[in-house]
Amino acid sequence: MLLNQNYQHLSFDLWLTLIRSNPDFKKKRAAHFHQHFNYNNCTLEQVEHAFRQVDVMCNLINEKTGKNIDADEMYLMVLSMMNNANAKVWQINVNALYADMEALLFQNLPLPYSAETLNALAYLKQNTNATIGILSNTGFIKGVTLRKVLNQIGIDRYIDVQLYSDEVGMSKPNTGFFKMMLEQLKQHHIQVDLDRIIHIGDNPIADVGGANTVGIRSQLINSNHIYLTDIIDNAHHLLLT
Repeated sequence: MLLNQNYQHLSFDLWLTLIRSNPDFKKKRAAHFHQHFNYNNCTLEQVEHAFRQVDVMCNLINEKTGKNIDADEMYLMVLSMMNNANAKVWQINVNALYADMEALLFQNLPLPYSAETLNALAYLKQNTNATIGILSNTGFIKGVTLRKVLNQIGIDRYIDVQLYSDEVGMSKPNTGFFKMMLEQLKQHHIQVDLDRIIHIGDNPIADVGGANTVGIRSQLINSNHIYLTDIIDNAHHLLLT
């Protein structure tokens, strides 16, 4: 487990591992598209469905190819799907659109995954000698925005390094993305043995499969009814027995 194995670096996935979406953001995002880009008279439910389809489709493609479909492209896919490919996307100011989405996000911030998430990270920071990092695929929200989000909700104080797929053009489970994390640690003068790193996330393909392929240990949480606090509690118990 985390503590008794004496890991030097704890790598975390972000979405559905440390944070989760604010339902109000998704509702208001769909309402914004329904009001401003609805050339085909879609219902609000159809707009919401388009967002879900694009989200799932792009995530699957990124996992399969190991590449990254950017947020701007994803928003344009939603517009095209809403309007039967007649969205006149060349007329869309994608920078202004993303700025509007970012502003909406900060009005409806993502939430810590659970009420215990911040305390768990604080415990790890205070009771291990390990550095803590984020290695995350992105979707509709870019890494540059996520860094500000983590600052707003109080997670970044526990994080030493962050790496996002849209910044490097690679997505988990691409082994190159995990190797880039190792290079990032070296650039920050953090010397870590490969067998003393663990990557923790909710996705058995992107997180567990990707980490194991490159020779990094992994721990699946949340999607398998094992949670971060369970791992910490078990490790703490082993140290005391």
